[in-house]
Amino acid sequence: MMTWLRGAGLAGLVLMLGACGDANTGDLEQRLASLKADPGELTLDPLPPMPVYHSVDYRFADRRSPFQARLPESRDLPEGDADLAPDTSRPREPLEAYDLGQLELVGTLTIDGAPSALVRAPGGNVHRLRVGDHMGSDFGRIVSITAASVQLVEIVPTGRGGWIERSTKLSLDG
Repeated sequence: MMTWLRGAGLAGLVLMLGACGDANTGDLEQRLASLKADPGELTLDPLPPMPVYHSVDYRFADRRSPFQARLPESRDLPEGDADLAPDTSRPREPLEAYDLGQLELVGTLTIDGAPSALVRAPGGNVHRLRVGDHMGSDFGRIVSITAASVQLVEIVPTGRGGWIERSTKLSLDG
């Protein structure tokens, strides 16, 4: 009895699937056969002529870029002090690879009475820094950490052979 029911169910399924076919596809199949036999001719517009390339001689490579701010005249620049030159033999710390504009102060904390700063690098890593640590590409040294900011002293060249100290601050509010 079970095999008879299975056979009847299978026959019914075959009949239902057979009914899914569309009897009105003869015209479509005939049109497709005629297109395959003679696809017709494809006409393309001709390509436009190649433009003539004229090279331009750029004779201003040794001049200031118009996209950079002008430097002050050398007489306006401070002389600076050659003794302030940074110690280039000192091993660089990880956050000295970035400009200060790329670094973000995300918090401060105090552990055993010593303040620390939490600074996020461009890769997303957060570094814990203390007074005396270095950060920024201009040899910045942390001189104080408050609840909302980090005070740095950077050593920058004057452009006249000397170095000067510049005070900078990173704040929690940006």
